[in-house]
Amino acid sequence: MTISSRKAALAAVLLTSVAFPAAAEPVFNRIASFPVAENLPVDKDKLSASSAEIITATDDGNTLIYSDSPLGAIGFIDITDARAPKAGGALIMDGEPTSVTSSAGKALVAVNTSESKAKPSGRLAIVDVATKKIENACDLGGQPDSIALNKDKTLGTIAIENERDEDVNDGKIPQMPAGDLVVFQVKNGTVDCGTIKHVALTGLTGVAPEDPEPEFVAFNGLNEIALTLQENNEIVIIDANTAEVKTHFSAGSVDLSGIDTKRDGALKFSGEAKGVLREPDAVKWLDDNRLVVANEGDYQGGSRGFTIFDKTGKLLYESGASFERAVAHIGHYPESRSGSKGVEPEGLEAATFGDIKYFFLLAERASVVGVFKDTGADPELVQLLPSGISPEGAIAIPARNLFATANEVDLGKDGGTRSHVMIYERSEGEKAYPQIVSAEKDGNPIGFAALSGLAAVPGKPGMLYAVSDSVLGSQPTIYTIDASKKPAVITDALVVKRDGAPAQKLDIEGIAAAADGSFWLASEGYSERLVPHALYNVNAKGDIKAEIALPKELAANEIRYGFEGVTIVGTGDDTTLWMAVQREWSDDERGFVKLVSYNPKKKEWGAVRYPLDKTESGWVGLSEISAQGDSVYIIERDNLVGDAARLKKLYKVAISDLKPAKLGGELPVVKKTEAHDFLGELKSATNGYVLDKLEGFTFDASGKPYAVTDNDGVSDSSGETLFFPVELSATN
Repeated sequence: MTISSRKAALAAVLLTSVAFPAAAEPVFNRIASFPVAENLPVDKDKLSASSAEIITATDDGNTLIYSDSPLGAIGFIDITDARAPKAGGALIMDGEPTSVTSSAGKALVAVNTSESKAKPSGRLAIVDVATKKIENACDLGGQPDSIALNKDKTLGTIAIENERDEDVNDGKIPQMPAGDLVVFQVKNGTVDCGTIKHVALTGLTGVAPEDPEPEFVAFNGLNEIALTLQENNEIVIIDANTAEVKTHFSAGSVDLSGIDTKRDGALKFSGEAKGVLREPDAVKWLDDNRLVVANEGDYQGGSRGFTIFDKTGKLLYESGASFERAVAHIGHYPESRSGSKGVEPEGLEAATFGDIKYFFLLAERASVVGVFKDTGADPELVQLLPSGISPEGAIAIPARNLFATANEVDLGKDGGTRSHVMIYERSEGEKAYPQIVSAEKDGNPIGFAALSGLAAVPGKPGMLYAVSDSVLGSQPTIYTIDASKKPAVITDALVVKRDGAPAQKLDIEGIAAAADGSFWLASEGYSERLVPHALYNVNAKGDIKAEIALPKELAANEIRYGFEGVTIVGTGDDTTLWMAVQREWSDDERGFVKLVSYNPKKKEWGAVRYPLDKTESGWVGLSEISAQGDSVYIIERDNLVGDAARLKKLYKVAISDLKPAKLGGELPVVKKTEAHDFLGELKSATNGYVLDKLEGFTFDASGKPYAVTDNDGVSDSSGETLFFPVELSATN
């Protein structure tokens, strides 16, 4: 790692490990989230795949236009009121739109019409935005990818990728036909097809020179085009006026340290990788001489960060692992991608807001956007913004102080969130995100993910414990949280161990801190994966001292969805653990779940029945139980996300009503009282969509309540962790 990258790493740590003060300069905060499924044509099934990928804006900044590959369309969003975006409909393009830009009331759309990867074809479509009609089209002679216009919108360019087929020869290149670049003239948003010129790119690269794989294009103010050849690991500079190559250079390689290199259910940022090819995807000019590239990798590389070059190829700055480590500090690191390309920086945007130059780095797998201040020398990471799942494209609208991302993953058919366009505003105020960050331990970020249970640190107001679930199956962890900071800070991590090694086969969903300094952990269990439903008593050093298996009367009726929380009621010999079972087991009447009791001294089990609310769709279950005063507080939620979410509530049950009966017999039904509805907070906390997994709730030693969401380890998830104090009208 270079000296510059070490400075960036330190800056990132400082950014994410201490409380954010009220900002002296404006900050970016998300103000709206728009599910692009709202633009589906009326004749399409509402669960049809729809994906916002590359995004642009009209000249007045009032309309966003995005490419939607699975729908085969471009979509429109009216952001005249940016806080209340409106569906503008979709235009079917008779092909696969790969990229879009806009000028003078027109949308210029690159459309892939290839019969196959071996027979690529495509066209440039010119669309009137007002009428949403295709006015003209130009043949491109190959499969297009990125499109861009110059500053005065008189010249345009498209990367003709002719992408490789990963099923042919194990995806190895060369694969013909070769890609190239087209340059064309633009006037008032229209294109004269006769002005199209093709720029040959063969013979330039050290990697498969006969098969250039153009990916992304960008103009500087001198009408020079920067073009990435991603698989070839090359950057080419083209004179757009003459349609000739001026120069080209290898993107080179990076030695990385302080990264997680193994997909093993653990977060360990101590590994290294030598000679990793950058293989840049997006490129943006920072000025007429400097350009920044996002090093996603797609073939044999991917260096997990970004690099700044001048246009001769001189290396000006290398981020190394600093960006990825900053992402780890906010819980967005995707452990499942450790053996591959980590956070996968893919997209870029650059713009000047006021007198500050920024560039925005989109991490596809981390679902986060890094906001960097371009200082002219070493860039400064100033924010990490939450995005939807897999941000693909972005557009800055400085005249309106707006920034938008297109997030491509659509999980509608799986009951998950839809693809979203998210809108941010730059204004005075505090950063709304992150709400929880981690400090460093032993020189590395404390990695965290999937926080699934909370408990108070006895005698220490503002201090809490949290646990991670099976996402970190090789690193079950008890975290210590300083909730008095804003954002809250994870100050320590205690790995749960069995025989001196990290315990395996745990799915910790609940934690309770005992008076003697030990912990009780509730593990949900998953019999098909040999993960037992159980209680664990863990000492202050993290060692498992006792494992309490479920009694046969309970275990005989188990299903996957087991214990989702544990709390302690009573003292001395009467100390009783109470666990919330998430969903109905096979012996439960539909609409009722068990609250299960266990007395460690007497080794006695019992249970009561808890009545669930009803919803029109999805399932309803419990996610947490926490004792405070004369009641236990229980999170009851549906498994729905976004606009479909209906039930995210806190109920309380009087402890006097918890009179457990023997298992196997008739169980009494407890009475519940609503204590809080979380929907409002989940909608307004960061102006994202409602997250489904509200998993943790507790009171600190002073009686102040807190809640946390589970980010699923950034797997089919935006990666967002919401951690917030809860205002209850009464808690005692």
